[in-house]
Amino acid sequence: INADDKKARLKECTWESKSHVIEKKILPYFGKRKIADIEAKDVIAWQNELMKYRDEKGKPYSGDYLKTIHAQLTAIFNHAVNFYNLPYNPAKRAGCMKVQTSKEVEFWTKEEYLKFAEVMMDKPRSYYAFEMLYWTGIRSGELLALCPSDFDFEMLYEVKPDDRIFTVTKSYLDHEMRRGVKEAGLKKIKVHALRHSHVSLLIHMGFTVLAIAERMGHEAEKITLKYAHLFPTVQTEMAEKLDMERMKKEDE
Repeated sequence: INADDKKARLKECTWESKSHVIEKKILPYFGKRKIADIEAKDVIAWQNELMKYRDEKGKPYSGDYLKTIHAQLTAIFNHAVNFYNLPYNPAKRAGCMKVQTSKEVEFWTKEEYLKFAEVMMDKPRSYYAFEMLYWTGIRSGELLALCPSDFDFEMLYEVKPDDRIFTVTKSYLDHEMRRGVKEAGLKKIKVHALRHSHVSLLIHMGFTVLAIAERMGHEAEKITLKYAHLFPTVQTEMAEKLDMERMKKEDE
């Protein structure tokens, strides 16, 4: 494939970025192969090599970088399919590299949230909006869509079933979040992090992964992966309580 086919259509900085990926991550593995001879299994073997890489500090390539590299290889094969009669795209058939990351999520402890809630009491609509977000774990979009018909109690004021209960916007919540954080002297987190804070609360209350996953609408594996850093403390507490229970049995 002729590189000039694409080079003339791209900005210089874009071409340099793509050229670096091709020269450093693709050609060393596939450079001596005929493009028509490369199969999906070869692409998978290449992916495995990239996912095994670790730098001098023991860090792997980020998931985003691996996606970028794979996208470039896919684009090369797509070009060959469209203009050089390659029968199929082996990179597309191999699929993307599935990289699971356990990036820690931001959250507040119960004590931090209560400190935040206290300074929000000056604006009832803000206070109750954040109360709903923290104590129920719903998303801000779900909060703003709530209508009286979503609840099973009688309303004590005149409002239509399809009227919004919280007549504010996401930008309003963002603004109020920043105000509360500043006044309470707390670490900055995003509105969505109140959902993470809710999960943290459930974990420390001792609920199982399955129960939390069902409540939050996630698969148990996703809860375990996303909030893995919160579980060791709970496991330690469980072990301590089991030791105490065992000691009680021995004393009987």
